[in-house]
Amino acid sequence: MIFHSAFENSYLWYPFIGFIVGLVGTLIGGGGGFFFIPILTLLFGVPANIAVATSIAATLPICLVGSVVHYRIGNIQVRTGLVFAAAGVLGAFSGASITSLITAQQLKVSWGIYIILLATQMIISAWRKRRDEANGIIKPESSRLKKAATGTFFGFLAGVITATFGTSGSTPVQAGLFAMRIPVKMVIGTSLMVVMVNQASALGAHFLVGEIDLTQVYFLTAGTIAGALLGPRLLKGIKLESAEGPIRTWYAIGMIIFGTLMILT
Repeated sequence: MIFHSAFENSYLWYPFIGFIVGLVGTLIGGGGGFFFIPILTLLFGVPANIAVATSIAATLPICLVGSVVHYRIGNIQVRTGLVFAAAGVLGAFSGASITSLITAQQLKVSWGIYIILLATQMIISAWRKRRDEANGIIKPESSRLKKAATGTFFGFLAGVITATFGTSGSTPVQAGLFAMRIPVKMVIGTSLMVVMVNQASALGAHFLVGEIDLTQVYFLTAGTIAGALLGPRLLKGIKLESAEGPIRTWYAIGMIIFGTLMILT
């Protein structure tokens, strides 16, 4: 269901929030959906089921603009991204059905649990990578068949997560891309491309079974596009390879904090 809520003074904060989320989303390759859910539910009291669908609609412009800019500066592996995206389309329609079957409170708690588990996995993965590097262990490159299987599995999972929780689903995508040993900037750009397709699919599904508040979408999008245009250009001059581990660790810690707040409030 699509509807327009009455204007509230709090909506005047949305363009600023949208700009920050758009900027961060294109810098990390996640689109920013992860940030919209706790902001809308915890700070503005938006019901979780409406926040999910509204977040997807507001995040899509970030992914679209960011993907175009990343492609122009050579940060996207198109073929690899298409494998993830194709599986993600199927996952998105499955996830939208799940959202319509559970209550807003159940959705909120489930999202918090999912985020904490995923963040824990990210921390463990980063620790294992540092351990392997310290011991001089170099993992061989995956075969084409294994890459296709990895892309299908993580792509489908990302699609389900995108439509169910309204987040970008970028973490499973990036986990799969990192497993393929793709350079960091390529991971960010390719992930954003996959997220764009997943968001579009999830949005289509939520037009049928979700609740999208277009008033909130308009105010959020007013800032997201500007942030999405700036993010990839800032990334172009940053060397990320040496800082990849700390960035992922602090990102995971932030996820755990947000997830805990979603469960307890």
